[in-house]
Amino acid sequence: MTTATAATAAAQSDSDPNPLPSGRPLRVYADGIYDLFHFGHARSLEQAKKSFPNTYLLVGCCSDEITHKYKGKTVMTDAERYESLRHCKWVDEVIPDAPWVIDQAFLDKHHIDYVAHDSLPYADASGAGQDVYEFVKAAGKFKETKRTDGISTSDIIMRIVKDYNQYVMRNLDRGYTRKELNLSYVKEKRLRVNMRLKKLHEKVKEQQEKVGEKIQTVARTAGASRNEWVENADRWVAGFLEMFEEGCHKMGTAIRDRIQESLMGQQTRNLLTDGKSDDEDEEYYEDDSDEEYYDEEYSYGNLEENVVENGKSNK
Repeated sequence: MTTATAATAAAQSDSDPNPLPSGRPLRVYADGIYDLFHFGHARSLEQAKKSFPNTYLLVGCCSDEITHKYKGKTVMTDAERYESLRHCKWVDEVIPDAPWVIDQAFLDKHHIDYVAHDSLPYADASGAGQDVYEFVKAAGKFKETKRTDGISTSDIIMRIVKDYNQYVMRNLDRGYTRKELNLSYVKEKRLRVNMRLKKLHEKVKEQQEKVGEKIQTVARTAGASRNEWVENADRWVAGFLEMFEEGCHKMGTAIRDRIQESLMGQQTRNLLTDGKSDDEDEEYYEDDSDEEYYDEEYSYGNLEENVVENGKSNK
């Protein structure tokens, strides 16, 4: 028995209904989904590991089957999530295929002294109770940890979805095929045109800044009123940008229409020759909405509501 464990046990022996065991480390259990394992997960496990002076931390991770049933689809497989946990320095042991709700049989099987998690009540989607941790809370075996603000698996997914087109283009440039990215032929071409127009727009803005600097230099040299030169420059540049953006929009719309006409013509020829379109069996997402080219401000509606948050938040 270590000195730290003995001191802690003595301090709690009179008041704690669950006195600390002596002669061995306390076995603390934490569980979750741990999808896209991030530093918020690591910090919660650090708190669990440091909840007592001498702690053996067991971490349970739910399987794909139970997670998809009660919470929703994960990005990583259960095998990947188990392996991520094994590489966290605070974790002493990983328990795969952990139960959704803890019971006494599970505590006894793994000789668990305490369960660590944040204190928010988590609705039990399995129907076993009101809170997945109500059993250990009632038994006095619950140790509270604090969540890390500003980071969660859902937040990371939201960032990716928000900048979806940019990540798709990045992967296309890195050699991924449109089939691997679940893109239709039209969607791929539209994204490529959109990104090229955006780069062109950025170059024009850069040139605008350079022209403005030169105009101000000429104005100072000529001794003319700076404000008058700046007002004229702003008016000229604003007029040019307005014409440029209108032209880009028309050009982008024309390119999109030409791509769609070409695709429809190809499908018609395939139907006449093979009786079937080559793309007919492809289940790719086709976005036929009218996009504003070089405009990255897309609307996702109530996307946050579609990112599943019920169940175990920190998992």
